[in-house]
Amino acid sequence: MEALMRQMQAMQGGVPAADGPALDTAETLHISSLALLKMLKHGRAGIPLEVMGLMLGEVVDDYTVSVVDVFAMPQSGTGVSVESVDPIFQKAMLDMLERTGRSDVVVGWYHSHPGFGCWLSGVDVNTQRSFEALSDRAIAVVIDPIQSVKGKVVIDAFRLINPQSAAMGKEPRQTTSNLGHLERPSVQALVHGLNRHYYSININYRKNELEQKMLLNLHKSAWDYGLVPDDYHKLCETNTNTLSEMLELAKLYNKSVEEEMTLTAEQLAIRHHGKRDPKRHLSDKVDVLMSENITQCLRAMLDAVAF
Repeated sequence: MEALMRQMQAMQGGVPAADGPALDTAETLHISSLALLKMLKHGRAGIPLEVMGLMLGEVVDDYTVSVVDVFAMPQSGTGVSVESVDPIFQKAMLDMLERTGRSDVVVGWYHSHPGFGCWLSGVDVNTQRSFEALSDRAIAVVIDPIQSVKGKVVIDAFRLINPQSAAMGKEPRQTTSNLGHLERPSVQALVHGLNRHYYSININYRKNELEQKMLLNLHKSAWDYGLVPDDYHKLCETNTNTLSEMLELAKLYNKSVEEEMTLTAEQLAIRHHGKRDPKRHLSDKVDVLMSENITQCLRAMLDAVAF
């Protein structure tokens, strides 16, 4: 409203108020790994219907919005639309989060478009308008769980364009960076009102140390994965092959030591360029052999004591 009043004063020849924070093309939405995984899991669980939820985080500054977690909302949806937010459930959920010490606030909402790309429908625009009435920095995230494959997530973030600014021919955001224009919009999104009724916001993904450990442990099937001993026959065969390789490397290393007496300093500096260094490989083989066998012995002793 303040921006609209400044524009009207400028058109009437009045003195505009001092410039306030303006939306910028450099604005970036940072989504944590946990939030992204929960959105994908929720979206795939609802196929072929749409699902929705709220995003928790904080508005860091004029150029950054951070999403650290999400939670699903109970609602009924169809293949192309989803109902609006349940305020009673939202209030109860936020109260429970506050009791657990979570100080995050709602920075927007997300919903899925299973199989038909990322864009905002008329119902989505109305839902986003209700969020922006509470916070002008609120963001709508759309995720496609069907088109998302391993290594690539089909996701986009949007915010509405002020219709008064559009009627005056004014750009919805000031341009100080090309971050908001790095990804080419899809034809389907342009047909459904992208850059006319809403614009896209750049998305970035970040993970902290704990989230990285969580992602590395996703492939483990159970808590006792690291306690199960390896097959002794396979381990014996692996040890035999490793010792044979170590024997060959030891011969090469012995030959290398003998050659050091006859080579100059320049030749010594470049003699391993483009070749295998027997000393380094021998050290690596010893480390692998010792660690595997020590781990196997510890697993066997633990199983003998515990079971």
